[in-house]
Amino acid sequence: MSPDPLQIGEFSFGSRVMLGTGKYESLDQMDAALAASGTEVVTVAVRRVKFGDQPGPDILSRLEGKYTILPNTAGCTTAAEAVRTARLAREILDTPLVKLEVIGCPKTLYPDSAATLEAAKTLIDDGFVVLPYITDDPVACQRLADMGCPAVMPLGAPIGSGLGIQNPANLRIILELVDVPVIVDAGVGTASDVAVALELGAAGVLLNTGVAKAGDPIAMATAVRHAAEAGRLAYRAGRMPRRLYATSSSPLDGLIAD
Repeated sequence: MSPDPLQIGEFSFGSRVMLGTGKYESLDQMDAALAASGTEVVTVAVRRVKFGDQPGPDILSRLEGKYTILPNTAGCTTAAEAVRTARLAREILDTPLVKLEVIGCPKTLYPDSAATLEAAKTLIDDGFVVLPYITDDPVACQRLADMGCPAVMPLGAPIGSGLGIQNPANLRIILELVDVPVIVDAGVGTASDVAVALELGAAGVLLNTGVAKAGDPIAMATAVRHAAEAGRLAYRAGRMPRRLYATSSSPLDGLIAD
């Protein structure tokens, strides 16, 4: 088949897997998992990562020059807080990219849709390339795409749950309504979840816990890479129609007479 890059605005990527950088047992384990996944885009929680002389693990030194860094406004609960965090990330990392998160419920970690729309509008007007984490609400996704987000990132299930895509019907509707890439974000627990997302037509997946907390993160990252490739190829190939009853695999004409 022809080359099939993931196109997000002016950015083009060969891999359809994006990975987070948290929850690993060590930075060496993170390095190995990222490499095994084939990812080209990694998320970094701006409010939880070490910058300069701050204390904490120096994640950025492991990433810069190897990956496209997607700063994440994780932990923000208001539009103003998310905008402020995004501007800080742009100043420090010199990138217009931002994964926008505005959490509305501390128990479920579901996004606040109204605050996300508000923050997205402000950041787009300020020149950011906004990739918003949002519920699997077709209307919210459509509004974000219409206002200028070059991709939308609906959740598959609650963050860190590993439940996989809980509402494939909504995902199908979103894919029909928006004309920008749809990246399934949150709840992806294993390689089969990745394959399902891409077979349905999602442009990519973003996961962290599903890899970082697997029994063998490097093996899971490898599985995720292959699942993404297989899922996308199956989508492009076009699956056969589902049928209620059996159909013969062999032609019925020209059978040898008894």
